[in-house]
Amino acid sequence: MNNTLTIFKRELLGYFETPVAYVFIVVFLLLSGLFTFYMGNFFEAGQASLDSFFIWHPWIYLFLIPAISMRLWAEERRSGTIELLMTLPISTLEAVLGKYFAAWVFASVALFLTFPMWLTVNYLGNPDNGAIFAGYLASVLEAGGFLAIGSCISALTRNQVVSFVISVTICFLLNISGLPVILNFFSALGFSQVLLDTISSFSFLTNFLEISRGVISLSNVTYFISIIIFWLFMNVLAIEIKRG
Repeated sequence: MNNTLTIFKRELLGYFETPVAYVFIVVFLLLSGLFTFYMGNFFEAGQASLDSFFIWHPWIYLFLIPAISMRLWAEERRSGTIELLMTLPISTLEAVLGKYFAAWVFASVALFLTFPMWLTVNYLGNPDNGAIFAGYLASVLEAGGFLAIGSCISALTRNQVVSFVISVTICFLLNISGLPVILNFFSALGFSQVLLDTISSFSFLTNFLEISRGVISLSNVTYFISIIIFWLFMNVLAIEIKRG
């Protein structure tokens, strides 16, 4: 546990020692505001709600989260410091968890800085703050899922661009798997309703939207936690294989 905390602190501080952290935060805040107020028709809706804010997060994260995760292990492998890291008296699991939670906390800090949105809707009206809390929870869980995928892919390559592209592709496919156009495609191929429901249940977007609407069900939360655990396990496995 102490080793995980040490790596966590090292990685988290490392983000703020470079311009990457500040660029990410600024870009995230700008895109969130742009999509909410201009493309989301926040004022035209005439409701004190952050639905138009949260609805865009799965698509904003689709590119920004892999931009964070692509350096987690790829940079270590490219520079050769992964060999040094692995010679320290720490387990692979501790290293993976330390790096992962640092990235997740960093992404959560960027999300927390959007609190003026919450202040704004409470000033303009009487929003359902329970639903807003659920929206933030869904956003944190989605970021965590994307980061787990990106971390695993980063461990498989020393090229950050390759890691970014593959992570975006996997996250995109998981995002859209529950959309009607995808389900209609598989339905036309003769897939049964049970298989269609299974495909839909693997959708990041479907589970995200259900939570963000204020319905925090055990199945949706379990989905995100399962995704995180699975990809972190694969992350550990990938590093162990690379170590030979």
